[in-house]
This record gives sequence, C-alpha cells and structure tokens, in this order.
Amino acid sequence: MSRLVAWIDHHFYPDHGRNWDDQLFRTRILSWLKPDMTVLDVGAGAGIVGAMNFRGQVARICGVDLDPRVVDNPFLDEGRLADAGRIPYDDASFDVAFADNVMEHLENPAEVLSEILRVLKPGGVLLFKTPNKTHYVPTIARLTPHRFHQFVNKLRGRAETDTFPTLYRGNTVKDVRRLAEDTGFDVVKIDRIEGRPEYLRMTAVTYVLGAIYERIVNSSNLFSRFRVLLVAELRKTT
Repeated sequence: MSRLVAWIDHHFYPDHGRNWDDQLFRTRILSWLKPDMTVLDVGAGAGIVGAMNFRGQVARICGVDLDPRVVDNPFLDEGRLADAGRIPYDDASFDVAFADNVMEHLENPAEVLSEILRVLKPGGVLLFKTPNKTHYVPTIARLTPHRFHQFVNKLRGRAETDTFPTLYRGNTVKDVRRLAEDTGFDVVKIDRIEGRPEYLRMTAVTYVLGAIYERIVNSSNLFSRFRVLLVAELRKTT
C-alpha cells in the first residue's frame, strides 16, 4: 500500500477497516440473534471471513455449501456439503438464516429462497448481503470473463479458488421484492450502501476517483441505485 493510499484511508475513511462490508453485515445479523437460537449460514464455505463467525453466541450454527471445505469450517457446529437449493435439514429448523455474498452466484435464486423459507421457523428471518447489480463493480464483472475476476481478486489478496462465477439474478431492489413475493417472504428492509471503494484502492489515482464516486452516490437517495451493497432482511410470517 502506498503512503498516499494510506493517507486517504486515514483522512477519508477512518471508520472503514478491512472487510468493512462484512463487519457492517455482522452488526445487522447480531441485531437479530439471541443465545437460544439455531442459525443457518447459507454458502458458509471454508470459514475465511472472520466477521461471519457466530459460533458460541447462539445455541447452534449450521452451514451448507458446495465447497467441500464446509465440513471443516471452524465457525460452524455442523457443516454439510449441499446445494442451497436442496438444504438437508427438516422444515422449521432455524430461527435465522444468513448469506454473505452468495446471492450473486445463484443460478436459481427463487429455488434457494424457497428452501430457506422451508427450513425457517415461523417468524424466522433471512438476511443477505450481495453486490448491487447497478453499481460499477457488478457492471464491469458482467462484461468481463471469470479469469479477469480471479486476477483482480488476486491483486486484492484473495485466492483464485475463493473467487466464484457471478450471475446477478437477484441483485436489485426490484429483484429482491419480486423474489420475496414469489417465495412467500415479507420484506422487512432493503438497504443500498456505498462505502470505501475497495476495488479502486490499488492506486492513489483510482482511489481518488472512487472516493469522488462514493461522495456523489451518498449525496442523495436519488443516486442510491448506484451504491455498491444491497443488504436485505426478509421474514417468514407463516
């Protein structure tokens, strides 16, 4: 990291640490959790995002993923190798389910939301964080090959094996509202959030451009559709 990039970090984004978006999402999840709850991590993976570690804070936390490393995920009491469209748990098993950067990878998000609805108890909540499709990062991602995504994430310190293909089939507010209606969820809240421009921190010049963009899209709700994160909270009412 150059000194100028560090200076911008310190002066413009002092409250944005590493993986600030995951920390933000963690706070949202914690606001719903109680010690006696059973929780499902959808797309739990290998357990590489420390902010998604809730083990010991609830009665039981389980996870599913197509990544075989999920069975050894240290953040879970139980990890099962499974497609999120075929969750291997009984009906009404969980109080809360969450998915961190999973929605953008789903071929059939309605199928997955229907399965999550099935395994949630009445009144149970699903929270998910995903890129907002109309932000420039997903726009570029949809126009470039997967190898490019792996290259960019490698520059950002993420292993190629942890960079997965993206489809963005449930990644706008309109998409989420439609999916919720189709699958039987009630929408509690959907937020679009812009913070430190992580993908542009590679150089001071790109960082400045990203910071200008961030200031613009946060200046008015008229520009909210161009913010980077989409964070949704959905509830099962029956």
